Amino acid sequence: MNFRIALLAGDGIGPEVINEAVKVSDAIAKKFNHNIEWKSALTGAAAIDAVGDPYPNETHDVCLSSDAILFGAIGHPRFDNDPSAKVRPEQGLLRMRKKLGLFANVRPTFTFPSLLNKSPLKKERIEGTDLVFLRELTGGIYFGERGRKDDGNTAFDTCTYNRDEIKRIAVKGFELAMKRKKKLCCVDKANVLESSRLWRETFQEMEKDFPDVKVSYEFVDAVAMRLVQWPNSYDVLVTENLFGDILTDEASVISGSMGLMPSASVGIENALYEPIHGSFPEAAGLGIANPLATILSAAMMFEMSFGLHNEGASIREAVNKSLAEGKVTKDLAEKGENFLTTSEVGNYLIELIR
Repeated sequence: MNFRIALLAGDGIGPEVINEAVKVSDAIAKKFNHNIEWKSALTGAAAIDAVGDPYPNETHDVCLSSDAILFGAIGHPRFDNDPSAKVRPEQGLLRMRKKLGLFANVRPTFTFPSLLNKSPLKKERIEGTDLVFLRELTGGIYFGERGRKDDGNTAFDTCTYNRDEIKRIAVKGFELAMKRKKKLCCVDKANVLESSRLWRETFQEMEKDFPDVKVSYEFVDAVAMRLVQWPNSYDVLVTENLFGDILTDEASVISGSMGLMPSASVGIENALYEPIHGSFPEAAGLGIANPLATILSAAMMFEMSFGLHNEGASIREAVNKSLAEGKVTKDLAEKGENFLTTSEVGNYLIELIR
């Protein structure tokens, strides 16, 4: 098979981890007789520096003409530390999600047998954890009306959802639950927020269409607590944009490192695959970035966009083996133990795949 994949490396450690994902993907393509055409494009701070726009039209065209998108990370401290900045890298990410219709963010959280003791949570609490968050990605407070009034002394951000936006992410959630353990949790704040009441009402109306799925309804603060108490009690969790952003970062540390968890954003025009971590500019160029989240995102790409489950499984098998053998970057190495550079981890995975 032939694939055309857009490559958006972004900022900070983005180019480094993307490079390893490309190497591993090319090794998989060679092993399984596929051909990948990579098309690089600018986004984030790198795009602002080059053309003054964090998501240029040229990048959008590359994404539209590709079969899938592999994305690194965006962000830079010079924008984070300047509240008055008119153009920010994150604006490009939000615009990309909106223009490509990437309304469903799929974030799995799972544990690795060899890393159970790396988690900040007790082994007996996290063993067997295998859950998936579906986060609505193109609505809510991130895209609502915002501004200042009273001479800049009052600020407001508006959270708005319509029933159709909720329904389409709910359908994805129910369908995913049917393929897994038939358990779905709708996460909201319906005791306070009107938008959450519409979420809960919409899910309740849809239960009859998926009678085999057991649905629970939990407030976001309760889920935040239970994620660190009994994470393995959850299977599929569906929530709105802001709640999903926070909860998925909380869930990511269950595995022991944010450098391990992949994600996918799927929607109308295309699908994008990215690690859940940020650009970590302090580590850029030092060779210490963990590329596994990006490499596992590539595994999700083979499976979800191309239906190639053996290819995805081959990547995950290599990752598990490298972790079990201690062939890891600095963030996962025991104190005093040797560790591999970002590039060396990629090279080792390629050896295992071959």
